[in-house]
Parts: sequence; C-alpha cells; structure tokens
Amino acid sequence: MDDGERHIDTTRARAGQTNHMTRVILPASLGLVVVAFLLLLLIWR
Repeated sequence: MDDGERHIDTTRARAGQTNHMTRVILPASLGLVVVAFLLLLLIWR
C-alpha cells in the first residue's frame, strides 16, 4: 500500500552543501566574547 510518501537519502534531503564556516565563525566569536569580557573586567576594577 503506497501512501504517496517519497523517501530520499540525507544528502538530497538537505538540498545543498555546507561550507564548514562554523569551524571558523564559532571560535572567532567565542574569542571576541572572551576579549570583550576581559576588557569589561579591566575597566570596572
């Protein structure tokens, strides 16, 4: 009994590729947040 559902693999379901920018953006933004908090700590001492 076919209910009309179509099953496709993961790559086709995502419909594209990732450029792995998370590897760059996540550490960079984390570093900037740490620097910002260190500056705040030094200013408010």
